[in-house]
Amino acid sequence: MTTDITSTEGTTGTTTEWPLWEVFVRSSRGLSHVHAGSLHAPDATMALRNARDLYTRRNEGTSVWVVPSAVIASSDPDSKGGYFESAQGKAYRHATYYTKSEGVKHL
Repeated sequence: MTTDITSTEGTTGTTTEWPLWEVFVRSSRGLSHVHAGSLHAPDATMALRNARDLYTRRNEGTSVWVVPSAVIASSDPDSKGGYFESAQGKAYRHATYYTKSEGVKHL
C-alpha cells in the first residue's frame, strides 16, 4: 500500500509532512487489537516498522495494525446526544416483558 506525501509550502520554503497512521496492538492471541497511538510515516511498511519499534519495545505485542488516519470514519463528538442515545424508550432492547418459562432455572 502506498500513500502520497502531503506537502505544504511555507513562506521560508517547502516542508514535507508524512501522513498520520493510527497504531493498534494485540497484546496476546485471543484478545482484540487496542489503539496504542499514532505516528507519522511515508508508507505502510515504514509505519509498521516504526509502530513495532515504538509500541512493542517491551515485547507487549503479538500483532500490530497500522491504518491511515485519513481512511477512518468516525462519529461527530458534537452530536453525541442523538448518536449515543440511551436505551430508554426502546423496550425492544430489554427482555423485561418476556415471561419466565417454568422449569428453566438459570434465567
